[in-house]
Amino acid sequence: MRFTLALLAPLALAVALAAPAAAQPAAGAASPAAGTATPGATSPTAGEFEERFVLETGRAPSRLPDPTRATFSLQGEYQLRYRAMSALRLEAPPSAPSETRLGQHQYVAHWLRLSPRFHYKDKASVIAQIDVVRGLLAGDTTRYVDQVRDARASLSWYEVHPRYLYLEVPTEIGIFRLGQQGAHWGMGLVANDGDHATLFGDPRRGSLVERVLFAATPMGRHAPLIVTVAGDVVFEDGAADLLGNDVEGQDGGAGDRALQAVASALWRERRGEVGIYAALRRQTRERRVKGSPARFTEALTAGVIDVTGKFNAQVPGDGGAHVYGQIEAAVILGSAAFSPRDPAQAPGPGAERAPGAVRSIGGAATLGAVHVAGRSPRPGERWGRVVTEIEAGYASGDDDPGDGVSRRFTFDPGHHVGLLLFDHVLAWKTARAATILELEAERAGAAPGPGLRALPSRGGIFGAAYVNPRVVVRPARWLDLKAGAVIAHTTADPVDPYRVAASGSLANYDGGDRRRRDLGVELDLGVDARIAMGRLVTIQLGTEAGAFFPGGAFDDAAGIPLSDQFLIALKLGVLH
Repeated sequence: MRFTLALLAPLALAVALAAPAAAQPAAGAASPAAGTATPGATSPTAGEFEERFVLETGRAPSRLPDPTRATFSLQGEYQLRYRAMSALRLEAPPSAPSETRLGQHQYVAHWLRLSPRFHYKDKASVIAQIDVVRGLLAGDTTRYVDQVRDARASLSWYEVHPRYLYLEVPTEIGIFRLGQQGAHWGMGLVANDGDHATLFGDPRRGSLVERVLFAATPMGRHAPLIVTVAGDVVFEDGAADLLGNDVEGQDGGAGDRALQAVASALWRERRGEVGIYAALRRQTRERRVKGSPARFTEALTAGVIDVTGKFNAQVPGDGGAHVYGQIEAAVILGSAAFSPRDPAQAPGPGAERAPGAVRSIGGAATLGAVHVAGRSPRPGERWGRVVTEIEAGYASGDDDPGDGVSRRFTFDPGHHVGLLLFDHVLAWKTARAATILELEAERAGAAPGPGLRALPSRGGIFGAAYVNPRVVVRPARWLDLKAGAVIAHTTADPVDPYRVAASGSLANYDGGDRRRRDLGVELDLGVDARIAMGRLVTIQLGTEAGAFFPGGAFDDAAGIPLSDQFLIALKLGVLH
């Protein structure tokens, strides 16, 4: 029973990554991928707060349709990354006891993302986006972490990832969208399109859905209320992969069938917005045991309620400073089940497992202030000189895998907090645990573990509370000097599902005392430069470095702490 629920927990949690994805456009957020006007959206006026005061990317804004003629535009970016990091201690698989490290110490990766847009006057638009090439160019590969998307387990620089291709038709009462599209809601905690820049780290691939959506403005075209309804077939996200290309394993390439329905409402004003949506998701996946005719059905039914809001206000005085804030909170309720299609063929005891309930919550809030430089009355000619902000977040954890209730909550991996703790250390520790579970089940000819693919955090924050202060200083508009810190502890005893399955032991991912909840402290520094080469091309140069000092939650069975972890990244980008 402990083994079953330890793995049902992350499966149930995975809906937090996927179900909200349908609601992202419902917020009316002006995503870089949207390319067209959003219902209720307005352009900033002189002296008002702009989000680029906080995070300057160098990206040119998307061109709006010309009501007099058809237009075509193409934006794109090429990014090259070099990363070097310390050796990371991981649990060794029983079949390979010497593999006690991740195996990757440095690598070079890249991606080329193109975003073409065709507008037929202001009557209809076709929006597309594709990663033409993406992957690992050179360097070390990882070992025994294959149960995760983008495991960097082999050199593969030529991967192609289609992202968006959809039709958008504006009407007098709203916008209609049809096709494959990404989405973004609020702070991107539970739904992230993978196309939003972050202060540290890089955007991920994000959630993609085949969607029919209608976003209406029932109070008038430029009124603040936006109401959206949508229906989706999930193509790819943190919980599902329609084509079954996410990992190699016992599934034999079987894909997920995930359907979801969403309704949302957003009230947007110049000084802020508040929104709520509800999503209902049903997901199934047919699984099998290699070398056996046995088939299993993994099913998840869950609902998500997510509320979000943000504000900005000008500091009284000369108009050179603004305060701002944002908040998002979500709750997930549902159930997960795992059962053989033919009980007579199911191998091993306990092949049919009792359903588990889902009860998880998570949220985050940011509060900041920015001093603005530049005195031009025209929008777009001022910038944030000094930015100070603090983010605090909470994701529920699950310290009792045997109680029949999954409480673990995971943020979308696209919401970055720091460089090392969540994005590197915990991401690979959970990936190694999931990979060992799959390998051991295959060796034993046993039924695959339910929720196995959802166990890896993929860099998302899970079962933790954290504080993340950040500061950015811009001596010039094109230059960022940035720093941040992460202080975190778990919200429940950290329990490794592999150890629960193998021996019934309730221990952390290093085999140590699960009652130690201190995750540690991380310090991050970085420099980013944006050099405009005329009006069409911008060169990005930068470096980031992080140092992580682990807490007691990473001590092993002998009480030996995890060694301090370090990472450095060199960045080169070309934007058009």
